Amino acid sequence: MSSSSGGSRPVVAVLDYGSGNVHSAVKALDAAGADARLTSDRALVLEAEGLVVPGVGAYQAVMAALRSSRGDELIGRRLAGGRPVLGICVGMQVLFERGVERGVDTEGLGEWPGVVTELEAPVLPHMGWNTVEPGEGSRLFRGIEHERFYFVHSFGARQWLLDVQPPFPQPVLTWCDYGEPFLAAVENGPLSATQFHPEKSGEAGIRLLANWIDGLSRATL
Repeated sequence: MSSSSGGSRPVVAVLDYGSGNVHSAVKALDAAGADARLTSDRALVLEAEGLVVPGVGAYQAVMAALRSSRGDELIGRRLAGGRPVLGICVGMQVLFERGVERGVDTEGLGEWPGVVTELEAPVLPHMGWNTVEPGEGSRLFRGIEHERFYFVHSFGARQWLLDVQPPFPQPVLTWCDYGEPFLAAVENGPLSATQFHPEKSGEAGIRLLANWIDGLSRATL
């Protein structure tokens, strides 16, 4: 897909599948340099330079909404073709095999092995600003390695179980600590995700989205 009429803003589809709080993500992506479009149009979702999968609420509800809208198929097709996808918050969590919330065990998208479970912390939810520890070579956190980001969650991925063998590049893992370490972000080929909300993280969040958008042109060459 060609960029917008400006010629320099890559088209980023924000998947509209019924999850709340998506308009702030669209505004943040626009501010970061994308031509962001909230859409459920299958052709646009597949053809856009980038796809953002937001997620707010319970793991089970997000997965049900994705499956009922066939969003899970669209995400899988994009990744099979090496097309960039960015998951945010529960949009990151559903990329793992399963999520267990309050006794409910839900099958996820299975892009990564592992289970999303409740954090072991004295106070939940983990809500507010926190620092992260970006993995070596991170593109998402380039220039913002020491910034703080905004989290709102009680569940997370507390282990990374994917074993990647050469010649495939090792995923870049970014960790955060709240009661215990959990994954704050993953960069794994065309698939990236953040547990925090870039669209609520001020200038640092905009810069992270801009770093991701900058990578879209390389991914589609």
